[in-house]
Amino acid sequence: MTRLLFAGTIFTSAFLLFLVQPLMSKQILPWFGGSAAVWATCMVFFQVVLLAGYAYADLTTRHLGPRRQVGLHIVLLLASAMLLPIVADPGLKPAGGDDPALRILLLLILTIGLPYFLLSTTGPLVQAWLTRSVVDARVYRFYALSNFASLLALVAYPFLIEPRATLLSQAMAWSVLYGMFAVLCALSGLMFARHATLRPLHHSTADDTHALPEAAAARTPTLGDHATWLALSAMGAWMLLAVTNHITQNIAAVPFLWLLPLTIYLLSFILCFESDRWYRRKLFLLPVTGALTLCAYGLQDGVLGFNIRTAIPLYATGLFFMCMFLHGELAMLRPAPRYLTRFYLMLSLGGALGGIAVGLLAPRLLPGYYELGIGLVIVALLGSWLFREQLLLMIGALLLALLCGSFFYKQVAAGRKDAHTLVRSFYGSLRTADTHHVNTIDNVRGLYHGSIRHGEQYLDPARRREPTSYYGRESGIGLAINNARRDARKIGLIGLGSGTLAAYGRAGDVYRFYEINPQVIELAQSEFSFLKDSQARIDTVLGDARLTLEKEAPQGFDVLAVDAFSGDAIPVHLLTREAMDVYLRHMRPDGIIAFHVTNRFLSLAPVVQQIAVAHGLKALLIHDDGMRTTRHKTDWVLVARDARTLDAEVYRKGSTLIPVIPGLRPWTDDFNNLFDVLK
Repeated sequence: MTRLLFAGTIFTSAFLLFLVQPLMSKQILPWFGGSAAVWATCMVFFQVVLLAGYAYADLTTRHLGPRRQVGLHIVLLLASAMLLPIVADPGLKPAGGDDPALRILLLLILTIGLPYFLLSTTGPLVQAWLTRSVVDARVYRFYALSNFASLLALVAYPFLIEPRATLLSQAMAWSVLYGMFAVLCALSGLMFARHATLRPLHHSTADDTHALPEAAAARTPTLGDHATWLALSAMGAWMLLAVTNHITQNIAAVPFLWLLPLTIYLLSFILCFESDRWYRRKLFLLPVTGALTLCAYGLQDGVLGFNIRTAIPLYATGLFFMCMFLHGELAMLRPAPRYLTRFYLMLSLGGALGGIAVGLLAPRLLPGYYELGIGLVIVALLGSWLFREQLLLMIGALLLALLCGSFFYKQVAAGRKDAHTLVRSFYGSLRTADTHHVNTIDNVRGLYHGSIRHGEQYLDPARRREPTSYYGRESGIGLAINNARRDARKIGLIGLGSGTLAAYGRAGDVYRFYEINPQVIELAQSEFSFLKDSQARIDTVLGDARLTLEKEAPQGFDVLAVDAFSGDAIPVHLLTREAMDVYLRHMRPDGIIAFHVTNRFLSLAPVVQQIAVAHGLKALLIHDDGMRTTRHKTDWVLVARDARTLDAEVYRKGSTLIPVIPGLRPWTDDFNNLFDVLK
């Protein structure tokens, strides 16, 4: 019964720990432009708080008696329950000029800081209680159990929970489950306080050391052991985030692709700590060597977009073998249970350091997505340290590090050679690159965010004012602007890119661009000339478009282009009923809202139609194959209050039917789901 109570507490805490991560991330995602970096920053918060929880478990078990431990923990559980339900305060929305990463961290601390902290303490704390309450606890299997619960929550959220429940109902249900967890945790504490006197924490018995190597069971961990635990854990977290960045930004902007690396990461923990039979160093040395070599070799083409059918399996398989190596070595080095909380503290500290390095430092220090190449070299060097007593293996690992380093150098050199400009920030890596053709008048300079093109311009001075890529004259947005009914037009544009749409500007026009990334504005002004060449007055507004429009007085737009849906991190808050209310407040009665819905993996036209119908508006899908103009296929959905606005022949001849998705509901701020619109 005692073992079951402790297992239920650990399972529930781990399940809630990972369930709250996508739940909170989705709550605040609209406030920060829907950027993929929001998730990476949230991951850093979760890892740092996890570290604080593990430190608390280590300190309390070592310095407080059983009754004081339990009393303090119950008080904190009651205090955390006072913060429920976990709903983000709209008053914490960013103002527009502050650092988004710091704002996200502050928001999460105030919203879920204490409940998440208490959940974070549970794994090591309850396992420490278990070792002093139950004979033959086999405590490290409970670590595998907690990772299994985390994996279950991770998979359940996008496929079972998100499609069926609103954000508010998700938050309320999570809060109820947290209350149940608090009761279980309190009961576990009381059970521990009752039985703890049977087995002191620092007393060693044969049962404590079950399934541990004899040497590990007998010795006291040294400073070198602590450093090794730290390094192995840090590189696991580093490689998780580095591979995630690489495959979602450099290879393919596929929604939900971030789930794959995280699932592999958790699976490796489950296998390695469930028992020793899953990881054997001799069996994994060759696969790990091959994984490091192939992943490093693949970096050479990764900057320009790797073949999705080979690259994703390669990096997923490579991450699996690397995580099995890192976590398998960790499991082999695990100490006797009397050092359990210190072991978990080092694991958590390593995870936090790895997450901070990739999630916070890399975007500020590296001009491109170079953390994967650096990580591959460090993993090989770490292997040489682990094999320091086996000369041949140590030399082999050092040679492997040199090989990975040479491939990484080639990646950096090739990227800088092909890129005209390469910069990076919280919002991702941007580069401009020139593409040369046999016919020099077709040479272009493009702007790329990862693997996604965000505009291009002809290098020939005679052609540089031509609208290109998704914005040709026969595209939906081209038709909307050219057929606006006023002479002096006011055009709103959400998403600047290279500034291509400014090419349509005439004397007397006003073009107002809303852009969340300051580096995009800098590149549009320095690397492209659309803004400088335009005859219209150009205004650029820095900040999230929807938050800015909510604060602005009505603008009276003739056309509003909503162009932010080409990548995997769809800013859903720009595609909801509430967003449409904001847009309509800024439109002239005969104005057109144009949604750019070109996307390889998502069918967004039906979403626009749903929110248009919900407002009694007319929607029309314009498909342009680009054969006569830009050679780029593009889809725009035009929305207007007056159906007669879109009945003109110029629109109808290019229109096509909007596909129907059975069961699709109009998206709102409280309910939306990308899974429904996957192609």
